[in-house]
Amino acid sequence: MKSIIIIGDGMADEPIDILGGKTPLQYAHTPYMDKMAKQGITGRLQTIPKGFHPGSEIANLSILGYNLSQIYEGRGVLEAASMSITLQPNELAMRCNLICIDNNLIKNHSSGHIDTKEADILIRFLNKKLGSKQIKFYTGVSYRHLLLIKGGNKYLKCTPPHDVPLHPFHSLMVEAMVPEAEETATLINNMILHSQKLLKNHPINQQREIVSKDPANSIWPWSPGYRPVMKTMQEMYGFKKGAVISAVDLIHGIGIYSGLKNIFVKGATGLYNTNYEGKAKAAIEALKTNDFVYLHVEASDEAGHEGNVMLKVKTIEDIDNRIVRPIYETLQQYDNLTAIGILPDHPTPCAIRTHTNKPVPFLIYKRGNQPDSVEKFDEFSVENGAFGILEGNSFIKELFKA
Repeated sequence: MKSIIIIGDGMADEPIDILGGKTPLQYAHTPYMDKMAKQGITGRLQTIPKGFHPGSEIANLSILGYNLSQIYEGRGVLEAASMSITLQPNELAMRCNLICIDNNLIKNHSSGHIDTKEADILIRFLNKKLGSKQIKFYTGVSYRHLLLIKGGNKYLKCTPPHDVPLHPFHSLMVEAMVPEAEETATLINNMILHSQKLLKNHPINQQREIVSKDPANSIWPWSPGYRPVMKTMQEMYGFKKGAVISAVDLIHGIGIYSGLKNIFVKGATGLYNTNYEGKAKAAIEALKTNDFVYLHVEASDEAGHEGNVMLKVKTIEDIDNRIVRPIYETLQQYDNLTAIGILPDHPTPCAIRTHTNKPVPFLIYKRGNQPDSVEKFDEFSVENGAFGILEGNSFIKELFKA
């Protein structure tokens, strides 16, 4: 049996007053996810293990069945892999956002979703000014970039910028968790402050402000780690070939370490304007030659981080109509059975604009299986699902079960 997982990143939420006390997932028109919930088996999945921060890297690795306490080394190392950067044993990798600071507050984590062309100019500029034999900056996608520090100590307390919109940045700077990390923490904090001076009057930012766009006026490094040691999914589960489809470097990096082939779709942006149809088509094609496909859609998460309720509703409806519908309808035409799993990786409630660690709703659809009593796909309906609450690798084992 072939399998596909469709991730609506950050799709889960909390009840919202302007939606009549419903969550965006409850409020949205999602006939295909509801149909598959009615025809499948549902439950909730605890994607954030106890003691871990509710980051996308944690949640997606958990969904794939990895034991985080054994393999987790931060987000930066995964994004380094997606950039084809081979980390050396003494290299510390960190995710490095370009953020917007206004009146000493973190206005947003994305510099107004700066485009990659502008960001690349700024990252190259910073590498020239702040880089050295010890320090290197690498351009990623949009606001998401990479910082490497040779000899850096990973035992740092770092705050993801998307967790703290409108908070004073000074109180959130890097702290050493052990005395040996003091030097690294001081180095990073000095770079943050120096970057603000360098970026303040950069022509890119001057032009952005002229057209009323948020300037990218600070770096923000976080999620430090060293190169991880991970088994591939083929080694863990015994299938031959797998693929991952995403617009996000983090997910590409997970794909590389987990042994999945990365498939890139033109027009995939990671935002509400992503190429949904292209992603669905790529997933359908990938299932012809792969045993497993992991299809990741970022749009709902970004809407949640912006606190934009109606945009989040729209992204959920787009996932249902432009991703789930064509995949479901196409697979109905095939004789060979394909298991379909649908879930968010974590909640990103619009009210707080950041991730939480609550269990997420999921459904598993296999044509011909005996369904449970659930008839809608949302955070509360699945509480009555036959699977109850699953943890660890239980979800993916159920998906792969013949």
